[in-house]
Amino acid sequence: MGTGKSCVGQLVAHELGFDFVDTDSVIEERLGVSISDVFAKFGEPVFRKFESDLVKELESKERLVISTGGGLAVNPENLESLKKHSLVVCLWATPEVILERIRQQNNRPLLKTPDPLAKIQELLAAREPFYRKADVLIQTGLRPLHEVAQQVIYQFNLALQATQ
Repeated sequence: MGTGKSCVGQLVAHELGFDFVDTDSVIEERLGVSISDVFAKFGEPVFRKFESDLVKELESKERLVISTGGGLAVNPENLESLKKHSLVVCLWATPEVILERIRQQNNRPLLKTPDPLAKIQELLAAREPFYRKADVLIQTGLRPLHEVAQQVIYQFNLALQATQ
């Protein structure tokens, strides 16, 4: 969260002429409620099941830039599925940068806590081993999002050349 996945993903999709899919938005659209409401009404395990089902569905699609929620990669099956057909890019920022970027957002169910910085630190520490399994890791903290998007496109083109 707060690393620029949605913004960068849209820029990359536009530049490559691909479609853009935000998994959280698809889940919200299909269920007719916000992610916060999904967490509140059904709980995190149900939300994670919706995520996994969507990832499996996307396996058969081409020419997509997929922006996922930050917890999706914690499920090894999700990461394995994405790696079958995608270059998996992890956008990374420090907990302080993330907090600053999302401070005004009320749609972060995992951060409804008295100490959101501590929660971000806890989530990053728990998820870091999974994030490091991405094909590419890009630090977004001090870089403009258009520059991050260009780096993603560069890495995508390198990966594409390597498969040809």
